Amino acid sequence: MRASIQFFSLLIVMGSLVACGPKEDAASQADAVSKPAVQLQQVSSRSVDQVYEFTATVEPVVKNNINPTAPGRVRAIFVEVGDQVMKGQRLAQMDALNLTNSENQLENLRRNFQRVKELFAVGGASQQELDNATLQLTMAETSLKNLQENTLLLSPVSGIVTARNYDNGDMYAGQMPILTVMQINPVVTKINVSETFFSKLRKGMPVDVKLDVYPNEVFTGKVKLVYPTIDERSRTFPVEIEMSNPGMKIRPGMFARVAINFGEVQRVVIPDRSIVKIPGTGTRYVYTYSNGKVSFKAIELGRRMGTEYELLSGVENGEQVVIAGQSKLNDGMEVVISK
Repeated sequence: MRASIQFFSLLIVMGSLVACGPKEDAASQADAVSKPAVQLQQVSSRSVDQVYEFTATVEPVVKNNINPTAPGRVRAIFVEVGDQVMKGQRLAQMDALNLTNSENQLENLRRNFQRVKELFAVGGASQQELDNATLQLTMAETSLKNLQENTLLLSPVSGIVTARNYDNGDMYAGQMPILTVMQINPVVTKINVSETFFSKLRKGMPVDVKLDVYPNEVFTGKVKLVYPTIDERSRTFPVEIEMSNPGMKIRPGMFARVAINFGEVQRVVIPDRSIVKIPGTGTRYVYTYSNGKVSFKAIELGRRMGTEYELLSGVENGEQVVIAGQSKLNDGMEVVISK
């Protein structure tokens, strides 16, 4: 009888074990299924070029407005808009009446000076008379030279004609220049740079310039001038960039993007796949992984480098970030790692 009781007790215990085993396994499997699966990548620190981009507009290195010093009639214009001109080339002819009168007057003064000079040599004229004749001649020569420069208008630089505001026979009254000539080799751009870079910029530093009109080309320039003061309102200072333009491919008015490399610093670099953006905000986040859980961290990004970003703050060197599965995560959630 006692043996039968022991046998039945054993059957009950075994039955309990059989009944409990599959339920516990199922609960464990269900718990595993409830944890989101994520993929991780360890971030690391490395040297990153500190390249910053500034926008600017291309300008001529020299812009000359061509006019005489006094009103007068435009007798002839010898160039058109778009013409390339050389330094000293004739551009326009003003009315020459005053010039002719001045030339006649100068000739009379030269004869008078020669006469007084000869008389002075034989004692027939005083030193004062000679000095007066010399002064009158000098003043007339200066006046004639000025009239010549303002009657036959020459180009002061080699460049291109960018504006023509008068026609032959028009009366020039001084409201606008007769012509505009721009020297566009080289060309310049002016950018405004944050004061934090003031000590890092030097005259002659190389820069890369991209123009929207030539999206697949990079032009080389250099720092021409660093202004010595900081604007107290914007906390920026102007910098002039000069670019060689032998084929005159670059034209004034083009939109430019100037990239300057300020050297290298050590930065943590993260893959762009890890970055989470909350709609309606400009803040970026990542999920970091530690001890089976993820943490939601705000980050500050630097420049983009292909499929990676320079990180200014938010994640430390050597941490693991989630690169797949972020859409199902919350801060502090337990996760499982998938391959």
